[in-house]
Amino acid sequence: MRIMGLDFGSKTVGVAVSDPLLITAQGIEIIRRKDENKLRQTLARIEALIEEYEVEKIVLGLPKNMNDTIGERAELSLEFKDKLERRTGLPVVMWDERLTTVAAERAMMEAGIRRENRKDYVDKIAACLILQGYLDQRGTEN
Repeated sequence: MRIMGLDFGSKTVGVAVSDPLLITAQGIEIIRRKDENKLRQTLARIEALIEEYEVEKIVLGLPKNMNDTIGERAELSLEFKDKLERRTGLPVVMWDERLTTVAAERAMMEAGIRRENRKDYVDKIAACLILQGYLDQRGTEN
C-alpha cells in the first residue's frame, strides 16, 4: 500500500508518494495545466499514477488562511477533493498545508537551487512536505 500526497495549485499539482512501508514521501511529478478550470487531464494523470504506484489513499493539502479560516483556495481544494473521490473511489484526507510552500522555498535555498529554477520544484517539494507531515502524524498514532 502507498499513499499519495497532492499540492493542488491554480496551474499545477505537485505529486508525491509514500514508500510501501509508509515512512517516507518522495516527490514524483508536477502536473501542469493551461487552464485553471480544466481538470480532466489532471485527474486522468493522477489516476494513472495511482495505478502505477498502487496507491490506496490520497492526502490533499488544504491551504487554510493563517487565522485558521477557509478562503477561496481552500474552497477550490475541497471541490477538488470531491472530484478526486468520485473519479478514483479512494479516500481523500485533507491536510493543513499552511507554510509548506514557504518551507519548500527555504529547503531549496539551503540546497543552493537558483531562484529561477525553484518554480520547477516547489510544488513537488510542497507535496512531499504535505505527505510527510501526514505520515509522521500517522506514525505517532500507532
